[in-house]
Amino acid sequence: MSSSPSLDETCLDSQEVYRGHFLEVRRDTVRLPDGQTAHREYIRHPGAVMIVPLLDDGRLVLERQYRYPMGRVMIEFPAGKIDAGEPGWQCAVRELAEETGYRAREWAQAGVLHNAIAYSDEGIEIWFARGLTLGERALDNGEFVEVFAATPEELDAWVRDGRVTDVKTMVALMWLQNWRAGRWPLQWRADPADAGAKGG
Repeated sequence: MSSSPSLDETCLDSQEVYRGHFLEVRRDTVRLPDGQTAHREYIRHPGAVMIVPLLDDGRLVLERQYRYPMGRVMIEFPAGKIDAGEPGWQCAVRELAEETGYRAREWAQAGVLHNAIAYSDEGIEIWFARGLTLGERALDNGEFVEVFAATPEELDAWVRDGRVTDVKTMVALMWLQNWRAGRWPLQWRADPADAGAKGG
């Protein structure tokens, strides 16, 4: 974790403003590097995973889902919130099966992204999955998701044209392109519990 005395802020007081089903809003008083104080309002998030499912023919498994804050249907990779005490890999396996019906023979962890650093501590683990077999989905109550497949080239065009604006999906596409080009290696494992390494 990066730290610099000339930039670091120190928490003096922290108050819970709101606690919902899984989000928590806090308002902290902090000491700035120059000694003055300021307030910081932010969202605590339990963390999430995103899966990049690779079909044998090279296409990607994607989803269409209505996102209420945006007021429209978004195209994105499968993703979901990590439950309390749940390892990220276990969440990835669960979410892929629940949302798409697919199970994977091999897994690789790419990294973590922070998608809203100005107002949230949410971290999203990026997982790749291949050797897919299709089974039954098990969506949560109130969850409506359309699953479809597209080529990496189609997804790239949708990002370029502004049809896809979901940041986690855009970052995952960057990872995919660099992996396919041989620049960013992935360590594939049959057991996702061992898929934390990035080499190979």
